[in-house]
Amino acid sequence: MAPEDPGERRPLTRADLERAILHEEPVYTASEVAGQGEMLEQSRRLWRALGFPEHPGDEVAFTQGDAGALATLRTAIDGGVLDFDTALNLTRAVGQTMARLADWEVATLVPMLEEMATRPGSGGSRLGAALRMVESVNGPFEALLVYAWRRHLAASVARVEALGSDDEELKTHEVTVGFADIVQFTALSNDIGEERVGDLVELFESRCSDVVAAQGGRIIKSLGDSVLFVVDDAARALVIAEGIITVIGRDPRMPDIRLGLASGGVVLRLGDVFGPPVNLASRLTAVARRNRVIIDETTAALLPEEEFETRRLPARPVRGFGLVEPIAVRRR
Repeated sequence: MAPEDPGERRPLTRADLERAILHEEPVYTASEVAGQGEMLEQSRRLWRALGFPEHPGDEVAFTQGDAGALATLRTAIDGGVLDFDTALNLTRAVGQTMARLADWEVATLVPMLEEMATRPGSGGSRLGAALRMVESVNGPFEALLVYAWRRHLAASVARVEALGSDDEELKTHEVTVGFADIVQFTALSNDIGEERVGDLVELFESRCSDVVAAQGGRIIKSLGDSVLFVVDDAARALVIAEGIITVIGRDPRMPDIRLGLASGGVVLRLGDVFGPPVNLASRLTAVARRNRVIIDETTAALLPEEEFETRRLPARPVRGFGLVEPIAVRRR
């Protein structure tokens, strides 16, 4: 049989790329995957919790992997391992986390795709470059994903175990919350353009993450122009704040920043933190001068007096907290 003429090959489509990622094609309708009655409604809610749209009952849109994922969840629920509400919360956490991770991964790899598409033999096709990248990257990245999840799960379990057996202690965590905010970000983004803003945000987040992780803290979330982190020791929170100022605010290529720190009990829920210290740390950034740290009274009381010197600033109204005396801090 004569070899296939490359010029006669069917042009690649997005369906080819999706098939290469999923390693399978849709074969089931919604009713075939989800079942009937109460099972159907539960499956629909779990599917939506993963972040995916529903499809009409007669549309072939689901793969064997989709069916297997829903079957796994239903088995855990039916077997009493998880109640439905708990399964729904965990499923939503997975869906939201994976959606953000997928967007992050694609945005990071797109520049590489552009370069790969210009290589000899690529035909200038981004889809062709994407297929080659999927083949080379997905396997190692999936292994890294599982490894990182296990390491973070072990660390999270250790933190909970350290709280003790009291139910109230398990609900509230005593931490220092830090909020780092880029000064006048809106005006800055209008001046430098969309592409440079994206590069700036990526650099800001990566530098903050490095500093926070080095001191045993955790980035809870980033909001483009700000980063929220927690750490279980007030002195290390100050070290983190100083480190962020060094790598961001003291770098002439980067914008100025402000930091607020507040300590107290917070509730951890769905990967986020809630409580007065979170709100106060955010509010304190509006009080801080450029490339300076402002703390609350609770954080000041937790700092070793032999290492840090604190100074009360004039009281001022802080939204949601009334009159507050912010505190400036520096090393002795």
